[in-house]
This record gives sequence, structure tokens and C-alpha cells, in this order.
Amino acid sequence: MQNSNNSHTKRSFGWYLDKILNLFLMLCVVALIWIFLQVLCIATFKIPSDSMEPTLLAGDKILVNKGVMGGRLFNVWDALEGKDIHIYRLPGFGKLKRNDVIVFNFPYHKQRWDSIAFDVMKYYVKRCVALPGDTFEIKDARYKVRGKDIYLGNVKAQETLIDLVKRGKAEELGIVMRGYPYNSVFTWDIVNFGPVYIPAKGDNLKMDPMHVILYKNIIEWEQQKKLFVRGDTVLLNDSVIQTYCFIENYYFVAGDKVMNSQDSRYWGLLPEPFIVGKAVRIWKSVDNNTDRIRWNRIFKKIE
Repeated sequence: MQNSNNSHTKRSFGWYLDKILNLFLMLCVVALIWIFLQVLCIATFKIPSDSMEPTLLAGDKILVNKGVMGGRLFNVWDALEGKDIHIYRLPGFGKLKRNDVIVFNFPYHKQRWDSIAFDVMKYYVKRCVALPGDTFEIKDARYKVRGKDIYLGNVKAQETLIDLVKRGKAEELGIVMRGYPYNSVFTWDIVNFGPVYIPAKGDNLKMDPMHVILYKNIIEWEQQKKLFVRGDTVLLNDSVIQTYCFIENYYFVAGDKVMNSQDSRYWGLLPEPFIVGKAVRIWKSVDNNTDRIRWNRIFKKIE
């Protein structure tokens, strides 16, 4: 009788051990699937600020579709150490469109807007208002792409901005008016900006002093060389260049809260490799002031 009980005990321990191992293996598989989805297919991000109001509120948690452009692969450890990295992008099944809301790595370090650098820990969410190949401009605060009769961005906020400017209230409210490229040759501000051509991969542009000012940051980032003008001559390091062929696609992005958004109006064009993906839905939303869930925003489509 005693031997029978011992045998039963041993069988029970083995059964539990088998169940624990199966559960562990299942959790490992689930974790691997989750990591695969996060890296290549879909990711989640929390909105920290109000720069995309009213579309997105601080405390919203959003789903980002990486498959539209294709997931990115790069050396995370090198990126964390601030080293130069090469970003590989897997094939995507779509293309970004004007007015899509996108998540991207901020292309500058420590507020230095004179040199593009990949910041793996800093993500922004903005609206794409101009695509590669577009000629973009802002007239009386309204966003326009030449040849396209469409509304871009938050038109109501754009109208509010021009109204504040006309009433002399912009400076009083602390709105920074001066815009990219911060050069005396250009008198651009966030109310009247451009026109500026948004380069597409393979575009050849004439390199004159004006284009050097506009595209200096992205050319130096692509080539890892210095671009400058000496007299009437444009040089890339020691090489004289008359034209330049762009290696990457670029985008112009803007926040929906026009009066309070650190976007392309201030720091210039966004390189395509920095884009994580398209924001598609809010999966959770918590009011940062009350810690209460905003149920009316759960699973809301981002448009």
C-alpha cells in the first residue's frame, strides 16, 4: 500500500513538472511572437504631450502599423550608444499618404538642429503633410502642396493662428514665429513658409547657395561629409559638386496643435528611415490629471 502511494506521488510530481514545462514553453512562444510583432508588424506608443490635439490627447496609447512601410532592422546597442547605424527596412505593403499620422524617431540630438542624428529613445508623432516629390508651402498659416487641392493638417488651428497673428497676439502667447532654415537669406516663418521642394530618392537637384542652405542637413547626414559654399562654388568636403542625387525619401510633418508643435516648420525635413510606421488606432486612453480611463476614446480610429 505504501509503495502504491509513493508511486502515485512520483507520478503527480512528474505530471506537474510536465505541465509547468509546457506552460513555460508556451509563454516563450507567446513572448517571441509578441517581440516579432513589435519589431516587424505593430507597436504601441504613449502620447506624452498635447502637440497633436485634438486628434490625439496626452495619455492616449496608440497602435502603430509598421507593415505599411515595412518594419526596420538595425543594431539597437549601437543606436543606444549613439553610434552611426544602418537601418534596413523590410518590404511594406503600402505607402504613406498626405494627412497620415506617423510615429518617428526624432532626427536631432539635444535640440541641436544643425546636424541630423538618430535618437533611438526619442519618438514623435505628427501628421505627414507633404510627401517625397511634393512642393510644400504655408501661406497665411494654411498648408498647401502645389497642384493638390486638398486640406492638410488641422485647418481650424491654422485659421486660429493667422487670426492671432493679425490681432498681434502671437508674441503675447509665446508662439515662436521664426522657422527653418534660420538663415537671413530666407524670411520664412510658420505663417508664410516656402515653397520648398521635398526630395525623393533619386532626385537630382542643382547645388546652388540657396539649395545648400535648404538641404545642408540632409545631404551631410546622407554623405557624412561637410557641405559648404566657397564663393560661387559648392563643395562636399574637398569635391566640387554642381548637382546632388538624394539617397533617401523625405517628408514634411506637422502637429495638429499648430501653435504648440515642434515639427518640420522648425527643424526641417524628416528622413524616411526614421519613420516607425502609421498610427492607426487608440487602444487605451487615460486622463493624466485624474488617472481615469477615457472610455469614449478606446479603439477610436486615428484620422
